Amino acid sequence: MTKRQPVRALDRLSPSQVDDVLALAAAAGHIDGVHPLSEDVELRVRGDVPSSGTHLLSYTEAGDRLVGYAFLEDGSGELIVHPDFRRAGAGTELLTAAGPGPMRFWAHGDDSGAAVFAERNGFERARVLWQMRRSLLDPLPDIPLPGGVTIRAFRPGSDEQDWIGINARAFAHHPEQGRWTLEDLLGREAEPWFDPAGFLLAVDVADQVLGFHWTKVHPASADEPAVGEIYVLGVDPAGHRRGLGAALSVAGLRHLAGAGLTVASLYVDESNEAAVKLYRRLGFEIYKTDVNYRR
Repeated sequence: MTKRQPVRALDRLSPSQVDDVLALAAAAGHIDGVHPLSEDVELRVRGDVPSSGTHLLSYTEAGDRLVGYAFLEDGSGELIVHPDFRRAGAGTELLTAAGPGPMRFWAHGDDSGAAVFAERNGFERARVLWQMRRSLLDPLPDIPLPGGVTIRAFRPGSDEQDWIGINARAFAHHPEQGRWTLEDLLGREAEPWFDPAGFLLAVDVADQVLGFHWTKVHPASADEPAVGEIYVLGVDPAGHRRGLGAALSVAGLRHLAGAGLTVASLYVDESNEAAVKLYRRLGFEIYKTDVNYRR
């Protein structure tokens, strides 16, 4: 068994530690077939978004290799162990360092090993997040916008506060999305993938924002073509107009198809029956599954 240093708990990572964590994530993703860090956590690893969370790092005794990493914020987090060091207690050490009490961890990919590890450490399956996909080469339905509603692109430097407000209202009961701050939004605007032309806002005649469809393009890799994502889709419940969510969905998908994308993806909670019904009606099917475990 490889000897390890005591787990380090840090508020911020040094540049070399950031490199170590990202390399660890890449190694785990290569073996597991799914990237082990969410976009949100990776932004916090790199320091691109302010965070009040804790980074937990487990190094070999010599300090030359990162064995495991966990991030924890507000009782929720993510945990990775390097494939070369699994089944040797590193994951349990990270959980112990995270402390007792209620806690949630995401496992990306519905992996049997993660399920066994979770059960052994007192966690139960609590939420399921589906990644769904559809071909953009197949026809899209014609769903018109409600009367008096038009679509325009997001205007950086002008629309941020309106969007933060409507996002909070649309996702008031969502444990992650509904808590986004201005800093979270600005952090995404600074990302290389951000394109305001693909950030669609539905507005009324007074230019009041009623809903939005924010798209994201994932570049092609060795394993798959470029993928266009329904990154965030929301309608203000205070000004709900029947059919706006479906019309915005199609508008964003047409934008992605017009940009030359052939595959569209999205993430949705298994328990969100209304959203799942809409996406199935638009031709999406389950592609991958993430599981949230709760103690």
